[in-house]
Amino acid sequence: MVPMPTRRTTVRRVPHRGVYDREVVHAILDAGKVAHVGFVHDAQPFVIPIAYARDGDRILLHGSGGSRMMRALAAGAPACVTVTIVDGLVLARSVFHHSMNYRSVVALGTATKLDGKEKAAALETLVDALVPGRSAEARGPNPAEMAATMILAFPLEEASAKVRSGPPVDDPEDVPLPIWAGTIPLALQCGQPQAAPDVPDDAPLPPSVAGLIRRSPAP
Repeated sequence: MVPMPTRRTTVRRVPHRGVYDREVVHAILDAGKVAHVGFVHDAQPFVIPIAYARDGDRILLHGSGGSRMMRALAAGAPACVTVTIVDGLVLARSVFHHSMNYRSVVALGTATKLDGKEKAAALETLVDALVPGRSAEARGPNPAEMAATMILAFPLEEASAKVRSGPPVDDPEDVPLPIWAGTIPLALQCGQPQAAPDVPDDAPLPPSVAGLIRRSPAP
């Protein structure tokens, strides 16, 4: 369960944008596609982008068993997992007040390595987070592929969200200036699916892909 903010997750810069509601944190994670994982290895900080999935009150991360990041996290290295969704550009009358509308989550903690049936179930969750229903359509991992893959569970016990929405906030003395101000919405949307060269021309789109396209925001 996502608790009330801790000392480490309390938003200090523009604090009114901080959100500590569990459902909001989950919704942002469900809408995102890429997480950035920060950790320290041999006294050097790293921030690595990675696909992820939310599974209840935890984030699932996967990668090669030989990955420096995966090995470090599996060994208990403290980490910071961040997910950001940019919803729009905010153009004010002054350069100083230009901004972005966004939703973000920051989670702190240590990961746990998954094995056995829990690992297999987590892999299906990760695939379905990419394209819902895809795990039932594709071949599952063979023993060698499963052995080469590491899956980690990262808790959401210490997490918070930060959100900005709405129009620009100009200084009162700038409002009369003859300068356009407003927002430019941005959204991630699906393009036209492109089959692999060796897929027959008459092969229909699988239900998972067709459903993803149908749910994608209109351009």
